[in-house]
Amino acid sequence: MKKQATAQRDFPQTSKQVEHRTSFAARLRRDKWLYLLLLPGLLYFLVFKYVPMWGVMLAFQNYQPFTGFLKSEWVGFEHFRLFFNNPEFLMLLRNTLLLSFYNLIFFFPAPIILALLLNEVRLSFFKRTIQTMIYVPHFISMVIVASLTYVFLTTEGGTVNELLFQYTGNKIQFLSDPSWFRPVIILQTIWKECGWGTIIFLAALAAVDVEQYEAATIDGANRWRQIWHITLPAIRSTIVILLILRMGSVLDNGFEQIYLMLNPLNRSVGEVFDTYVYAMGITQGAFSYSTAVGLFKSIVGVTLVLGTNWLAKKFGQSGLY
Repeated sequence: MKKQATAQRDFPQTSKQVEHRTSFAARLRRDKWLYLLLLPGLLYFLVFKYVPMWGVMLAFQNYQPFTGFLKSEWVGFEHFRLFFNNPEFLMLLRNTLLLSFYNLIFFFPAPIILALLLNEVRLSFFKRTIQTMIYVPHFISMVIVASLTYVFLTTEGGTVNELLFQYTGNKIQFLSDPSWFRPVIILQTIWKECGWGTIIFLAALAAVDVEQYEAATIDGANRWRQIWHITLPAIRSTIVILLILRMGSVLDNGFEQIYLMLNPLNRSVGEVFDTYVYAMGITQGAFSYSTAVGLFKSIVGVTLVLGTNWLAKKFGQSGLY
C-alpha cells in the first residue's frame, strides 16, 4: 500500500514531465527554422566564450606546456599573491583606472551629444551625409589610426608640429611626453568610435513620440527645453544600460591601441593590464601568471557590472536584469 501511494503521488509529476517534453518537442518542430538561425550564435559563444574558460585553471597552476593542464603543479593563489605584491601593480592599476575614467568622462557622453545634434538636423540628405562620414572611422584599423597619429604629431615633419613651429617656434613631443599620452589616446577613441556609438542613441530617439514635441512647442518650450524634458528622458534607459555595460570593461582599455602608442618614454603612464598580460604571457612565457592577471580583470569587471546594475535599480532605473 505504501509503494502504491508513493507511485500515485509520483504519477502526476511524471505526467507533467512527459507533457513538458512533448510540448518542447512540438515547439522545436514548429520553430525549427528559428532555432536553426539561433544555432550559429550559440556555437560562437560556446566555442569562443565558454570553452576557453577551461584555461582559467592556469591561474591556479604552475603551468608547463609539456605536462599539460592535468599534470601541472597546483599552486593555489600563489600567482595572485605575486601579482598584488609586485611593485608594478599600483602603476598598472592607476594607469588603467585613469584611462577608463577619462574615457567615461569624455568619450561616453560624446555619442550622446552627437546623436542629439544629429536629431536636430531637419535636412535628411545633409543628415545622412554626416552620418556616413562619422561612421567611416570605425572601420579603419587601429594600425592605420596609429600611423595617422604619427604622421600628424611626430616632431620630424609632423603636420601639427610643423604648424606649431611656424607660428610659435616650438615643437611638442606628443608621442614621447608622458603628459600627452592619455589625451592622445582619448582623442583617438573619440575620433574613431564616437560616430559609430550614435547608432543606438539615434535608434532610441527615433522612437520618441513627435506629438510630445508639438505639445511642448504649443506650451512655449524652446529647443533646449524640449531636449532636456523630452529627448533626454526618452533615452535615459538606453544611457543607463550602456553605462552598466561600459562599467564591465573598466579595466579593458583596448590592447591594440595602447600597444601601438606605447614606447619606453611613456610606459610609466601607458602600461595597462592588457599590455602587461601580453608582455608576461607571450613574450616571457609566464602563462599562469598572466592568466591570473586576466582573471583578476574579469572578476573586477563582473563586480562593477553587478554593482552598477544594483545602483541603477536602486535609483528607479531599469537595469540589465
